[in-house]
Amino acid sequence: MSSAHTASYRNVDALRAGLSRRKTLDQLFVIVGLIVMLACLMVLAVLFIDLVRDGAPRFSLDFFTHFASRNAERAGILAAWVGTSLVMLVTALCAVPVGVAAAIYLEEYAPKNWFTAIIEINVTNLAGVPSIVYGLLALGLFVYQFDLGQSIAAAGLTLALLILPIVIVATREAIRSVPKSIREAAYGLGATRWEVTKDHVLPYSTGGVLTGMILGLSRAIGETAPIITIGALSFIAFLPQSPFTGEFPFISFQWLRDPFTVMPIQMFNWVSRPDQAFQANAAAAGAILLAMTLVMNGIAIWIRYRFRKKINW
Repeated sequence: MSSAHTASYRNVDALRAGLSRRKTLDQLFVIVGLIVMLACLMVLAVLFIDLVRDGAPRFSLDFFTHFASRNAERAGILAAWVGTSLVMLVTALCAVPVGVAAAIYLEEYAPKNWFTAIIEINVTNLAGVPSIVYGLLALGLFVYQFDLGQSIAAAGLTLALLILPIVIVATREAIRSVPKSIREAAYGLGATRWEVTKDHVLPYSTGGVLTGMILGLSRAIGETAPIITIGALSFIAFLPQSPFTGEFPFISFQWLRDPFTVMPIQMFNWVSRPDQAFQANAAAAGAILLAMTLVMNGIAIWIRYRFRKKINW
């Protein structure tokens, strides 16, 4: 056998050994990642079970339908869960359309120059700014400058600013993942840029957009520092006005200017009390807050699944 054939066989053996080593490393990485994921899920499950166990005596209809009280046995989370729901509604309605529109402009329409580069850097950096900074900004802008006061509107806009960078970054990454061939095919058939974006890019990137929305709203629902900064109440014994009225136009926006409280603040108020009964209330409220987050995320995941199913069809 010639030396050339011998060297060729050696190269093949070395290549096979390298591929085998890489496959082993890949399998090891998968195993380590699976172990880490399971460990994190176990920690979360233990914490959730501990909250449910501590707050189990307080799980009742009265706990959901009663206002906060100085008597731990009669205290409830009615104002807190209603306030949380309304604040998250305002947050989603403000952050998601603006964030998606900004991402579409930056990715599909904006020219690639130094100005857009500065915007992109600032958007990325804003995602890591501490939440208390947003609270201070909102205190000066929404509460005092725009005269919204300590209201649901101020809280919703504050949290919308907080999660806006997250929505923008996630949406841009989803838009980038759409193959260029889809755009080129649509342009080849005579579609305009907006038609390509509306009919092809957005439907294919809906999963990533909803993922960004899930991440943003999951962060917003548990934030406390910016809400405290703008003056949310820790004790409230009334509900905001109803958004529906019996007279034309049958919709009222007065509730946006009403004071409020949210679940994290109610929990903080109870945890700060030495009475053990209030600790049980806080544990029950924490379990309910986690359940609200899971329900909200579950709805978004279901919507994402439906969109992906339509695309596969």
